[in-house]
Amino acid sequence: QLQASGGGLVQAGGSTRLSCAASGFHFDDYSIGWFRQAPGKEREWISGMRRSDSRPYYTDSVKGRFTISRDTAKNTAYLQMDSLRPEDTAVYYCASGFRTILSSMRMVRGYDYWGQGTQVTVSS
Repeated sequence: QLQASGGGLVQAGGSTRLSCAASGFHFDDYSIGWFRQAPGKEREWISGMRRSDSRPYYTDSVKGRFTISRDTAKNTAYLQMDSLRPEDTAVYYCASGFRTILSSMRMVRGYDYWGQGTQVTVSS
């Protein structure tokens, strides 16, 4: 089970951090994905961390602004979001799965477990 938290209302240019706590399994054994879904749009992959070597990946629109990480001791993954823009407004989801090939990690169907989603609203 994954429990996402964090987010809320943030001003443009500001920062926030999302957390994704895992229970019932060790996060280290899984690849992690962060997705977001804006109103009227499809869910899009924005970041992932491969389980085999914890290598991070980002979509171009967030590269240099967002940072994915995980804390093994807390069994929790994080998404640090800096320099936020109004277009970052969306519901953010964390996910975990066994895929380690980036093309699979970028797909919704590449994950087996999903958090409930947390809203991030960036005001201009």
